Amino acid sequence: MTGAQFANSMEYMFGPSIDVGSAFAPLQRVDGLLALNASQVSVTMGQMQDFQRAAVSIASQVMSEGNLDRGVPSHRDALVPCKPAVATEPDDECAATFVRNAGRLLFRRPLSEQKVAELVGNAHQAADSLDDFYGGLQVVLESMLINPQFLLIEDTTEPDPDRSGHRRLDNYGLASRLSFLLWNSIPDEELLDAAEKGELYTRRGRKREVERMLASPRLENGVRAFFDDMFGFDHFDSLSKDPQKYPSITGATLQDAREQTLRTVVDHLLHKNADYRDLFTTRSTFISRALGPVYQVGAAPGWSSYELPANSGRAGILTHVSFLTLHAHPARSSATLRGKALREVFLCQRVPPPPPNVDFSAVEDPDSSLKTAREKLEVHRTNPSCAGCHKITDPIGLTLENFDGAGQFRTTENGAQIDTSGELDGKPFKDAVGLGEALRNSPALPTCLVKQVYSYATGGSINTRDPMLEIFEQDFADSGYRVVDLLRDIAMSEAFSRIVPAPPSKQELAAPTEEIEILTVMN
Repeated sequence: MTGAQFANSMEYMFGPSIDVGSAFAPLQRVDGLLALNASQVSVTMGQMQDFQRAAVSIASQVMSEGNLDRGVPSHRDALVPCKPAVATEPDDECAATFVRNAGRLLFRRPLSEQKVAELVGNAHQAADSLDDFYGGLQVVLESMLINPQFLLIEDTTEPDPDRSGHRRLDNYGLASRLSFLLWNSIPDEELLDAAEKGELYTRRGRKREVERMLASPRLENGVRAFFDDMFGFDHFDSLSKDPQKYPSITGATLQDAREQTLRTVVDHLLHKNADYRDLFTTRSTFISRALGPVYQVGAAPGWSSYELPANSGRAGILTHVSFLTLHAHPARSSATLRGKALREVFLCQRVPPPPPNVDFSAVEDPDSSLKTAREKLEVHRTNPSCAGCHKITDPIGLTLENFDGAGQFRTTENGAQIDTSGELDGKPFKDAVGLGEALRNSPALPTCLVKQVYSYATGGSINTRDPMLEIFEQDFADSGYRVVDLLRDIAMSEAFSRIVPAPPSKQELAAPTEEIEILTVMN
């Protein structure tokens, strides 16, 4: 599981006052998504060490007696539903009660009696050695928090009664998949109860649980996790800008840039239940004091709602500081990186890497007679080995050149006026606001989101010829492009419970647009 899934699970299990600790070692991306890597590979040594440290700290906090006078809550009274006969001695009956309850949640299914006996034996031995019943439970809880049955999101299966020779998720596996999709966390007691009764494979039972989960405040965790993953915002953890070039851009600025866009997404898609496509044209967002200087506006402490002015040159999330800083160099903007990200993240169109031994001197030379990025990139667009990629990335990336590498608005570069005209799939526009409108109206935009959500939901690469994609895309359009309806549609489908086959071959992956077909040939 990802670090965020671990943290969300700990908050559900033990409450928001538990300190989960520092950031976890990053995962690698599969088809652009971290969550696919989390579902397909084992835990690395670095990640295991992070989880080990967190487990020791969390188990200690959970089993501590607490001190209400100092504001330190006691968690164990709520989590251990019994009292030992003697607090300094083992109590196997009470330990078994704790192990069964905690294990069912952490492992996302009931523990076997053999496993219960093993863990109770470990608790007995530790309590006897430490002269502390709760110390024994602490040792056992540590081991449960680093157990592969907790850390690995494993598809547990059963024969599919409707498809001879195929397998599907069992009820507990389905509960887990639902919970990680909608809440980015482990299932709660009610969902596990439904799984235990076999209700998730009845239309009525699954609908009841899906609707309950969609109505829960925890849905915000799931939506934030998906878009944080899709947007590649984990890169903010290591992002920095040249302090000499951009002295006002601090670590706090960059973290608030990430948060600004996620708040906008949650407000637009959940609180307002608005059209997904309008994320690229909306002027409604949020502002913090750290972001104020970049947007050239004063801001109070904390977060407040904010409307991007009509004369600001900004509209939609493409003009947020998050996208503009993430897809730029430490000391300058990058039309190519921005155009590439727009194609790959929002349109699902893969842009191949540059050929070896590319000469970047014209772009990087500050003393060049070529003043603007458009002039400098013309060198690459006239080079046959570079032109194929640059004619795909640059016409849209150059439209964002009114924003420097820190996302600050500008009209000139090196004293020369910036030309921000561009086109997307043959549709011209004059600036970043026009780009957002063109992207909003591109049929590839909602189609790409459906592919990304479906892939994220099922934990596997998607064959673009999967007939379910066309159904989901039509239902998404019929709903007015409401993301909550898309999540419901996917979660309620038979396809959601199926085991995703191995990733399709390159021959099975259809090119989304004519331009990308050209790139594939070149590659």
